[in-house]
Amino acid sequence: DVYISIFYHISTMTVPAANRLAQLVGKLNSYNLPTGIHRWMLGTLFNSKIKYAGTSGLTIQHLSVDRAEASLQNRWRIQNHIGGVHACAMALLAESATGMVFGMNVPDTHLPLLKSMQINYVKKAQGGLTAQAQLDEIQREIIANTERGSLVVPVVLKDEAGEAPVECQLEWAWIRKK
Repeated sequence: DVYISIFYHISTMTVPAANRLAQLVGKLNSYNLPTGIHRWMLGTLFNSKIKYAGTSGLTIQHLSVDRAEASLQNRWRIQNHIGGVHACAMALLAESATGMVFGMNVPDTHLPLLKSMQINYVKKAQGGLTAQAQLDEIQREIIANTERGSLVVPVVLKDEAGEAPVECQLEWAWIRKK
């Protein structure tokens, strides 16, 4: 009950940020919650808007205006025919991590849209995967101060062996809402 109360409290706060998502996440990050509860609340917030991501068991490790980190465990539900994480699940992980950090920076007056995704599968993944996506200060300023545009959001996916089994390039765009 206390965590539901905190979740309600942060959802009604007004804090200066790029958009409502950044406000909510910033406030949530300011609380000293246990790691498991913090990740559950971030996941609930994300999955309430991006329903499909919740079907994969994606876990948000970190989310801020400059970095997003998410992970997928190698579970039966998302495995391919050889027992590894399915290619579509890897693509979902890359899209989710880049979309989260990008979405934290797009003004509420605009829509974030995935423009293109290129994924090269270079080796078999060993176990689960973690994705880290980042936006630097220049990219964040471009998003905030440009009416419309697009940019590549850097992301790296690593498996449990610390290797990068895929190379990803995702381009995100923003346009004004109609």
